[in-house]
Amino acid sequence: MAAQSKPSAALTSPGYLIPFITVTALFFIFGFITNLNMALVPHLRSIFDLPYKLAMLAESAFFLAYFVFASPTSKLIEVIGYKRTMVVSLFIQVAGCLLFVPAAKLVSFPLFLTAVFVVGAGITALQTSANPYVSILGPEHSAPIRLTLAQALNSLGGTLAPVVAGAFILTDPEKFSTKAGIADTVRGPYIVIAAALLVLGVAVAFSHLPAIAETVSFRPGKQGDPVLSRSIWRYKHTVLAALGIFFYVGVEVGLASIAVNYFKTQGMSSLKTASFLVSLYWAGALVGRLLGSWILTKVKSGKLVSIFGFAAAALIAVSMFTSGNVAIWALVLCGFFNSIMFPNIFTLGIAGLGPMTSKGSGLIMTAVVGGAVIPYLIGALADKVGIQHSFVIPVICYLYIAYYGLWGSKPTRTITA
Repeated sequence: MAAQSKPSAALTSPGYLIPFITVTALFFIFGFITNLNMALVPHLRSIFDLPYKLAMLAESAFFLAYFVFASPTSKLIEVIGYKRTMVVSLFIQVAGCLLFVPAAKLVSFPLFLTAVFVVGAGITALQTSANPYVSILGPEHSAPIRLTLAQALNSLGGTLAPVVAGAFILTDPEKFSTKAGIADTVRGPYIVIAAALLVLGVAVAFSHLPAIAETVSFRPGKQGDPVLSRSIWRYKHTVLAALGIFFYVGVEVGLASIAVNYFKTQGMSSLKTASFLVSLYWAGALVGRLLGSWILTKVKSGKLVSIFGFAAAALIAVSMFTSGNVAIWALVLCGFFNSIMFPNIFTLGIAGLGPMTSKGSGLIMTAVVGGAVIPYLIGALADKVGIQHSFVIPVICYLYIAYYGLWGSKPTRTITA
């Protein structure tokens, strides 16, 4: 994907700036909720006395929803459109947030996981519709910049979530006499979130978002073309992008989920301080995405993904073989290098797909199930050999992402071939 010297002149197509801003605001929502969910890992360990691998099931339940619902969502988009799919996704999240109330009252681990899964289903539908919608609101060459800017709002939500978790959810267990008291701390925040999502869903339903039925000027091809009967698996760069998203989401979520406990092994005793450092991890992603949107005007997106992948792998290696503040800050800095990976892998993966874009988006978003698999593997290995040694898994993930940026992202087939 060629770098552009003046992408701002064509950031969106004429008349699409306001829709771009509106949908970008939704990225804040799934950034905040996704990262608030990660705070449940140490919280559930406190309530149910779980080993790392079982506590990581909170992430597995959330990201399993991507595997189950991403492809059906791409079909739903074809039937009711992008806007209505976004509205439906917000209402699904409302239902999931409200499930945390009985889960806390009953102190039920299965019900906690059910609530997480339902929220994940709503986030899946929102991501599957919002990511390609932002991508097709302008020229293809500026799609990575557009999606990187939108993902910056995702990072802002992710940065605030650990702060909220530290203030309202991650309280010291010794302050409560019962497990029910610890569990009850989630009820208030999730009720407030449910109310906010309900209001937002109604607002989006009545907002003006243009229906984009065709993208002929954006990518060649028309709806109804025989090409639509092709299998998305024929497009190597899309399949490899899905694997890249699998590893990226898995490593980003895995590191964030185990970070609080990891910081404790490195001598940090305060849960609130550890949670604050996790917020800095996400703040690094925010800074990286804002800076990355400018860097992408100078550097091709595939090359930048590769550079950031190698840098993140090096930082994790440093964290593995050091201790104390060096080990802690090496992990925190990975947040910056995570920043541009998702939007660029995604846009590289759907490049040249034309009317098959929704199929490509569905496949790639299905691969977000990596957030269910990789954290569990990290947790299981941490139980056996310790957290630091389990970081060999993140190193492998980052090296694959670097490979995709350099070689795997080059299309061998597009919609016209």
